[in-house]
Amino acid sequence: MNPDDGPLERYRRPQGLDDATVEALGKLSEALEIIEHARGHLHAFHRLTGKADFALGDAVELLRKAGHHELAERINEELVGRNVIEGRWTFQIIDEYDETYYGPCKELELQAREKLADGRKHLFEAEMKEDRRTHGLKNHEATPPSLRGHGS
Repeated sequence: MNPDDGPLERYRRPQGLDDATVEALGKLSEALEIIEHARGHLHAFHRLTGKADFALGDAVELLRKAGHHELAERINEELVGRNVIEGRWTFQIIDEYDETYYGPCKELELQAREKLADGRKHLFEAEMKEDRRTHGLKNHEATPPSLRGHGS
């Protein structure tokens, strides 16, 4: 095998690291990616809810212009600026998620990598790439051309 046809050092398993640990770290990384994805949905929920609140405000103004003052006032009082869950707007939900769940998960994943794999990320995926790619074939290279031969 060509020495330039392998992963960068940062994606190579540290000496002595066993398969079971690489697999466990890979699963931990997968879990964090899923949590990141869920967090993205929270941000989408936050933005969509905010847009809906402003659309409700626009509807209130249009109802007033159309002469439906009582309905407009009810929507304005009961819905515009309303909490999405008791005592909370969406930004508060995101903050609590970050503090209660996302932050600790991210920290523990980092601590596990630092303790077990010299802080290296994506070892499981890097090894999967090596197993699945066709060595020596264009578009199956281990690294971009600009990084080949650098080893870091």
